[in-house]
Amino acid sequence: MATLKTLKIKTGSCKRILKELHSYEKEIDREAAKTAAMKEKGADPYDLKQQENVLAESRMMLPDCRKRLESALGDLQGILAGLEQPCEEAEEIIEAKNIVKEAEALFETSSS
Repeated sequence: MATLKTLKIKTGSCKRILKELHSYEKEIDREAAKTAAMKEKGADPYDLKQQENVLAESRMMLPDCRKRLESALGDLQGILAGLEQPCEEAEEIIEAKNIVKEAEALFETSSS
């Protein structure tokens, strides 16, 4: 039995994971630029290796974050489908559907 409370919780969870995923993507861009700049400047090999490790760690977080988002998205879609109240105008339902659309768009662009 799905309730609006569980819907709010799952929606918040999806929002948080989406935000985290975007944060990791920005971090990867930032660290890649920093690594490239260090290579151009001819930085110390040890410092460059450490920076490459930081970049590699950031890249390792993306697959895990995507898996957690897929799982949370599946839960949210299941709750949306199982809601007893077919009130399409509820604020929580509209917000949940928007999060589902945003996450699905993210997966479509990444798979293309």
